[in-house]
Formats: sequence, C-alpha cells, structure tokens
Amino acid sequence: MQRVLDAIEVFFDRLAAVDFAPLAVAIALQLVKLACTSRAWRNVIVAAYPEQHVRWRPIFGAYVSGVGVNAILPARTGDAVKLMLAHRAVPGSTYTTLASSLAAMAVFDSLAAGAVLAWALTQGVLPSLDVLPDLPSFDFAWLLNHPRVSAAIGGALALLALVAAFWIHRRVQEFRARVSQGVAVLRDRPRYLRGVAFWQACDWALRLVAISFFLRAFDIEPSLRNVLLVQVTGSLSTLVPISPAGIGTEQAFIVYVFKGAVPETALLAFSVGMKLTLVAVNVIIGFTAILLTLRTFRVRRAVAAHDATDGEP
Repeated sequence: MQRVLDAIEVFFDRLAAVDFAPLAVAIALQLVKLACTSRAWRNVIVAAYPEQHVRWRPIFGAYVSGVGVNAILPARTGDAVKLMLAHRAVPGSTYTTLASSLAAMAVFDSLAAGAVLAWALTQGVLPSLDVLPDLPSFDFAWLLNHPRVSAAIGGALALLALVAAFWIHRRVQEFRARVSQGVAVLRDRPRYLRGVAFWQACDWALRLVAISFFLRAFDIEPSLRNVLLVQVTGSLSTLVPISPAGIGTEQAFIVYVFKGAVPETALLAFSVGMKLTLVAVNVIIGFTAILLTLRTFRVRRAVAAHDATDGEP
C-alpha cells in the first residue's frame, strides 16, 4: 500500500509534464469503448429475450453503472449492480439468464486476452510463480507466503462451491434452461459475429488505441509492443479482483515487465496516472447513470422496490 501511495506522489510530482491533449483523446476513446461493449451486451440480451423490445440506453446505463462501482469496490461488486439494473430494464428477465449473458460476452474477451497473454509469454517478460511473492505491492503476496492459510481459504471456497452445486442440482432443469437462454446468441454464429463479436472487437481496438494515447501523454514511446505490455499488466491485475480496479497489482506488474526499458518513475507516473484517470471517468459516468436511472444512489433498495411492485423473480 505504501508503494502505491509513493507512486501516486510520483504521479502528482510529474503532473506538470503531462500532455493533456492526448490524455483528452484517451478519455474520449474510453467513453466510446464503454458504448461499444454495452451495445454488444444489449445484443446478447436481445437474443435471449426476442419477444422483448430491449432498448440500448438502459442497458448502457446498467453497464456503465457496474463499471463505475467496480472502479471503487473490489470483488466485482459492480457486476451485481449491473445485473440488478439490467433486470429492471428488461421486463420478465431473470438474474440467471442475465448473468449467463455476461458469460456469452466473456467468450470473445477470453480469446482476445489469451492471445495477448500468449504473445507476452513469447517475449519472456512475465514473472514466474517464484517471483510473484517478491513483487512490490502485489496483492497476492500474503497468500503466497502463507500456504496454510491459503489452503484453508481454498477449502472454504471449495465447500461453498459444493453447496452451490448441490443447490443448482436441485433446480437443474430450470437452471439449464435459463443459462441456455442467456447464451442463445452463441448458437447463431452470423448473429453473434455481427452483433456481439464485432462490437467487442471495437472495444479491444479502442482500448489499445487509448493506451497508446495515455503513453503519449506521459512521454513514453507508444509502440505496439509497449501498448500490448500495458494491456497484459492490466489483464493480469484483474484476474483475482481483490483490490478496487486492480490498483497496486498493476503497478507491480508494469515495473517488472518493462524492466529497465523505461525509467521506473516514468512508469509509475504513467501507470498511476492512467489508472486514476480511468477510475475517475468510470466513477463519474457510472454514478451519473445510477442517479439518472434510479434518482438515488441506493441501488439495492430501489431495485428491490421495483421487483416487489412487478412481482418478478
């Protein structure tokens, strides 16, 4: 944590050197990226509920609301907000089907992230398992240095998974039907490619271009290699979302993978600056969407009242 605070101090010390023109472009690209991803999710939901008129605007609001909450709370809390608001926006929908629709979205993201990770492995820049505990500010270091406690936590999670599996088994037919409904778009390849994969490809292209503009803003060479390395560190930092937005872990990774190619102070200023900018943008647009949608920030209470009125599951 102290290293993260030091990195933030480095960022503010170098703030005067930041080029705000490419920074503004990167922010604009982030907003367009969110629109593309929400469009893909809306198309997945349309395939799951063909009898409903699913408007893009409330799905966009639900999506960015979840992104905003995830930016400040750990453990993917924003995903629950995202599902609650989407459930409110699609009459007759179920949480199981909506959650499955996110799984349909994960197919493309997993392939894209896997491709970038495979490239990174060929470059020999990623830390090995024995290096992970020694990375500064690495969120998993405590767990890796305390194997017995880690084993106990793993056992507890396995027990919870077993209980969940038993609960699911008792409702297996209904559960399968709802999951199948959520991923219906995957069974229509042309529709999936046209309405989902296309928008997610736009999302990935925009995030890479945005990274290049962030690099320009902090006077780091925006080469394709550097852009991909930054993307890899971002993906790895969110594998286990213990900290909000992966902060701390990402800074540790980025210093390691660039190893002397860029001065550490410049790397930390860039990494923290990009992270703080994205967090601020996501929080502002996310909580604005929550306020416009619910007229309150008390998401759970508002959605519970809506569900009670409509009598929906």
